[in-house]
Formats: sequence, structure tokens, C-alpha cells
Amino acid sequence: MYLTFAVQFNYTLDLNLLLQTFYKTVTEQAHLIEKCNAKIDVLESKIESLNEQNIVLQIEITELKNKKNSNNSHIPPSQDQNRPKTNQSLRVSSGKKVGGQPGHEGTTLQCSVKVDEIIKHVPDNCSNCGNDLSGHPEVLISSRQLLDIPPIVMKCIEHRLYRKQCSCGQTMQGSFPQHVASPVQYGPNVETLVSYLNARQYMPYNRMQEFLKDVMGLPLSTGGIYNILQRMAKKATPVYDQIKAKIEQATYVGADETGVNINGKNHWAWTWQNAQLTYIVCAAGRGFQTIEEVFSNGLPNAVLVHDRWPCHFKMIAKAHQICCAHLLRDLNYINELYKDNCTWAKDFKAILLEALELKKELTVPDYYYQNKKREALFEKLNESLQFPIEDQFKKSKTLQKKLLAKQDCILYFLSKANVPSDNNGSERAIRNIKVKQKISGQFKSLENANVFAILRSVIDTTIKSGNNVLNALHLIATFGTE
Repeated sequence: MYLTFAVQFNYTLDLNLLLQTFYKTVTEQAHLIEKCNAKIDVLESKIESLNEQNIVLQIEITELKNKKNSNNSHIPPSQDQNRPKTNQSLRVSSGKKVGGQPGHEGTTLQCSVKVDEIIKHVPDNCSNCGNDLSGHPEVLISSRQLLDIPPIVMKCIEHRLYRKQCSCGQTMQGSFPQHVASPVQYGPNVETLVSYLNARQYMPYNRMQEFLKDVMGLPLSTGGIYNILQRMAKKATPVYDQIKAKIEQATYVGADETGVNINGKNHWAWTWQNAQLTYIVCAAGRGFQTIEEVFSNGLPNAVLVHDRWPCHFKMIAKAHQICCAHLLRDLNYINELYKDNCTWAKDFKAILLEALELKKELTVPDYYYQNKKREALFEKLNESLQFPIEDQFKKSKTLQKKLLAKQDCILYFLSKANVPSDNNGSERAIRNIKVKQKISGQFKSLENANVFAILRSVIDTTIKSGNNVLNALHLIATFGTE
């Protein structure tokens, strides 16, 4: 009996120990599983965070590989880091060969009807027998013309003032011409040429001084050039003001601005222009304050064409037209960035290109009647701006959101015959500032920059009217008042 009890006791003891060991093992494993689960949660969180970072980095890498340039954004060509690819131009190949096309009438140097001087080449003696041929009749067999420029020399014109006394006792005195206002001064031809070389040919002061001295023997200092340009700008101001007044009455106006270096600091050159007029202003800022100072009443009669710079939308205007060339460059960048995988960008670009082709087909009467193609494009535009874009195409969604707010400004050019689809005219007008700086360097003062702006506005407007620039400047130099 005792042995049986001992066996049972030992069995119970062993079972308890076994249960304690099992419970301990299970507890330890439970703690281990809990720690593993906690580590798994941490790792999953890190993986999720790394995936998000990876997506961001992939986007940044794509953007770095597809940098913006002048062909796919608003960046000017001067800021292109590398020469853009040749296939990124907005121009579409016509399929024609480069150069003059069949049927194109070429031009060549023609003989002048007006001949200023005739030089005869008549034989004096016979080369065979040596007889004198001076008394023999001459027969014209051929002629050749030489077009040349005579030597240019400085001409000094002295104006003398006299007086006379009438028999009645009245003394009468002559008067100097209006443009002869000083004892010694440069004439209107010099003022015309200096203005032309500076604002039309972009010559810097030193090169202009060298040219005038070497070609014409005119000893004009750089200070003298500065004074002449200041004087010409004052004489041209009435014409400049007339250009502004006509811009205010225009039915469409393009606007643009660009940076200009003035004594080492960045300022801004603004332009407002159309097919007939160009008005340029240099100012310290790029904000709406400049627009208010120049056009305090806005342009209530005009459709304003621009590149979506926000302050242009603040300007009072009859309507606004967004530059389609800028939009196409934006869409090119998106297509490059997402490797043509964004359906919205491709479809929206197709709508713009179709609208540009329709603009070429429309005649003036077409704008006053309903047009099925035009109405269909407006419907396509509305659908495109409502089209859901995947979250991965963030830049497309941003552009779509901005355009949705300005939907009426995208295809407005299809409603008015004289409204262009792009703002290229303004870019051409404002590019002269960049060309001037590349050739001549920075402007030394805001006043000097505006002297160039005044003269350039007059020159561009003259070119658009089909008139001779030198003649226009000469009229201003002769009859203008300071």
C-alpha cells in the first residue's frame, strides 16, 4: 500500500512538473509570438513608408530625366541647359523638301533704271594698225552696272542769323530752324542713325562710337551717344503715348513680360501688342502693380491673350485667351514625364491641335454663324476637363484643375476672327530686350531701359505698318520736340 501511494505521489509530482514546464513553454512562445507580431507590424509600417518614399523618388527621378525646356514649358530658350531634342518642336512636318519650293520666284540683283554716273570705255587706237579712232563713230555693244556707296564724310552746316531794316523803320530778324537749338549740336541725321543703331541693330555704345568714327569720321563720345538717345526718347514720347492710346482702344491685345538686368538687379520688361502696335515698358516688378500703373482702367475693349500669368487675369478686359502654344508645351512635358501613358494629356493635346486646324479653315463670316465642328470641339473640351485622371499623374491633375477654372479662355479664339490662338507676337516683341542684352550687356539704369523701350516701341510699330524705320526716326528727330 505504501508502495502504491509512493508511486501515485511520484506520478502526480511528475505530472505537475510536466504541466508547469508545458505552461512555461507555452507562455514563452506566446511572448515570442507577440514580439514577432510587433516586429512584423513595425516592418510592415516601414515597408509601407519605404514604398511611399519610393513612389516619390521615382517621380523625382522621372522629372529629373525629363527636364523642362523651351519646347515643353514656359522656360525661355536662354535658360535651356542642353540643346533640346529636334523632335520636340511644336511644328509638324509638311513633308516638303527643305528650301525653295517648285514654282517659287527667286530674286536676283537687277540693273537699276536710274543711273547716277556713266563711265565710257571707248577704244582710242586700233590695235592692228595703230590708227587714231577718236573721230570714228562709237556703237554701244554692252553695259555693266556697279552698285556702290560713296565715301561718307561728316558735313558741317552753319546756320547764320541776319536782320534787315525796312524803309518804314521796322527791323526784321530771321529765325533758326526748330531742330537747331544750340550753338553747336549734332543734326537730325546723326540722331536718326544713332537711334537706329542702338534700338534696331542693338549696337553697344563703344562699337557704335567706333563705327561712326571709322566710317564717317564722326568723333562722337559715348556721353554724346547717351545724350542723343535721351533726346530722341523725349522727342518720340508723343508717338509712344499715341501707341498706348491705340492699344487701349484695340479689340485684341497680347501681353507678356520678361526679366531684364538693370545694373546687376533683375527688373521686368512688359509688352502689350497686336498686329499693328507694340508698346513696351520696363518696370521694377512683375506683379499687378505694374499693370495698374500703366493701364489704370485696364483694357475693357480688348480680348487679352497671355500665358496664364495670374496678374494678367486680374486685368480688366473684355475676355481672356490662354496661349495655346504654351499649353501644347505643357502637354509635351507631361507626355514626356509619363512616357505617353497619361490618356488625358494625349487627348487634350489632340483637341488643341484640332482647334488650331479649324482656325485655319474658318472664314470671317463663319464666326457669326453656328459651326458644327466648333460646337463639337467645345463639347470635347468640356468632357476632357471633367475626365477623371489617375492619382499617379499628379501634374496632369494639377493642370486640368487650373484649366477647368479658366475653361472659357481656352478656345475663345474660335469665336472671334481677329483673336490669335497664341501669344507668339508678344514673345517676338519682348525678345528684342533679350537680344539687346546679349549684344550690349545690362542696362545701367531703369531710365536707360525705358529709353530703349520707347524707341523700340516706335520701331516695332513702324515695321508693322510697313514703313521705313529710318524715315520714321528722321521725322521724329527733325520735327519732334523735347
